[in-house]
Amino acid sequence: MAGASSQVFFEGTEKLLEVWFSSDSESPDLRDVKQEEWEKLLRIVRCEIISKTSNADMDAYVLSESSMFVTKSRFILKTCGRTTLLLAVEPLIQLVKEQCGFSKVLDVFYSRKKFAKPEQQHSIHQSFDEEVSHLDKLFKSHFHLAGIYSVPDWYDGAAYTLGRINKDCWHLYTMDAVGVMEPDQTVELLMWEMCPDTMQIFTKKVCKDGPEATKKSGICDIIPGVQIDDFLFDPCGYSMNGLLPGGYYITIHVTPEPHCSYVSFESNVPQENYMELMEKVLNTFKPSKFLMTVFANKESIAKDNHKQLENKELVPGYTRADHQFCTFKNYNLTYSHFTRPII
Repeated sequence: MAGASSQVFFEGTEKLLEVWFSSDSESPDLRDVKQEEWEKLLRIVRCEIISKTSNADMDAYVLSESSMFVTKSRFILKTCGRTTLLLAVEPLIQLVKEQCGFSKVLDVFYSRKKFAKPEQQHSIHQSFDEEVSHLDKLFKSHFHLAGIYSVPDWYDGAAYTLGRINKDCWHLYTMDAVGVMEPDQTVELLMWEMCPDTMQIFTKKVCKDGPEATKKSGICDIIPGVQIDDFLFDPCGYSMNGLLPGGYYITIHVTPEPHCSYVSFESNVPQENYMELMEKVLNTFKPSKFLMTVFANKESIAKDNHKQLENKELVPGYTRADHQFCTFKNYNLTYSHFTRPII
């Protein structure tokens, strides 16, 4: 994004960090952090804020490289390109302790698809092993032993890879402990080798701005009633955040260049069955390949969504290459990888 040139490879695949905080003190709120403090944090990541939208439950930021979401106790940062997301974890934890009084990390989730060109990333992000090592040291050693932050004695990070490690796969790092007990769910569709005609919508040659691209592509119809904040980059690339009451969001990011086309869709909207939503997203973007993850804890209405995903003929026009179901902590996780057969 950020106006990437069609002559240069751009890594659309995002790094996704979600941190839940808790405290023994009275009602701290991450939204009390001033925007200039978030801007300082994002400079470490190598991105900047483009716009902000809010409702009663959440602040959402469109960034030069993807998005950031802030609620009372949860922080989500999603960045693409060559950003250095994990370098911001320690400053983040120090910031929210100083500014808001949060004394504990309740839960951590870091995930990403396998990069197309990992050698172009900062050294900390060139391999999942390096990322895991960094997070382990950060949470288990540095904060606990240095006394900077409260980390339980029993803390142990847990790292997973789903899918084929010699092909496309998906990585996850989280805490090996029961953390979030309120209903929580996230669905992601990560899509690549996109339809060229569809991708043209997300260029300045076809649309003048974000709202026009949102309408022309049909993104506005995926989840009706969403409060949308969208942006079309020059000469190409697109980002949007959408807010719904209750702390729910959707976010979409498009890298349209033919040689590195990529689209991500993510939402925490609770649904017992995500099939209709998945079909809307696929019909909008028409990828040749995609992977889907559904993450839901035992308190969520989406906790049994994996049962619908067991049918390998689930998505007309696609063949399911991989399918895995995991139960850990208090979450269920389903991973499925689909490809469109070559005719």
